[in-house]
Amino acid sequence: MRSDSTIADLHYTLQLAMGWTDTHLHCFHIHGKDYGVGHSGGMTFAGDPHAVRLAAYQFRVRECFRYEYNFHDDWQHDLRIERILPVESGRLSPVCTGGKRAAPPEDCGGPQAFCAQLRAVPGEAHDRRAQLVEDIRAGDLDAVQDQLDALEDLQDWLTLDRFDRRAANARLAQYARGDRTWFFAEHLG
Repeated sequence: MRSDSTIADLHYTLQLAMGWTDTHLHCFHIHGKDYGVGHSGGMTFAGDPHAVRLAAYQFRVRECFRYEYNFHDDWQHDLRIERILPVESGRLSPVCTGGKRAAPPEDCGGPQAFCAQLRAVPGEAHDRRAQLVEDIRAGDLDAVQDQLDALEDLQDWLTLDRFDRRAANARLAQYARGDRTWFFAEHLG
């Protein structure tokens, strides 16, 4: 992130990097205060999130602050300042420099439900494949389709160990270029 980015930019960057859709309330806890992009019927914040620049917080290297998203699922992310670099003109920002796994699917129930589902998915996929074979042998086309649909739903869960940095950076580059046509564009001013 560039220091001239806003708190709104940071929120949208996190949403895009995670592959989430900004459909839930959020909040940043920075230096004892709450910040964020207000949504009608939700929390409101002092200051215009499209005008509050990250440089105004005067972060230090290794300083941490919290980002909460979806208060029902209770996603809490501790963000840490890794480095403070000079602004490079001509370089698109923000950019994702790495990642280990795909983000949890939106609305999956929060950290505990997510971990429980991760543990359950391989067994469920195995059981569904076995049932699919039986349904094929029985010639039950409706049951075959049901099993295929269920396996398709599990596919995303089976690939969560992979992180697609190129896809994340493609979304971030779209944002950096000012292209506001993605899935949660209605929230942007």
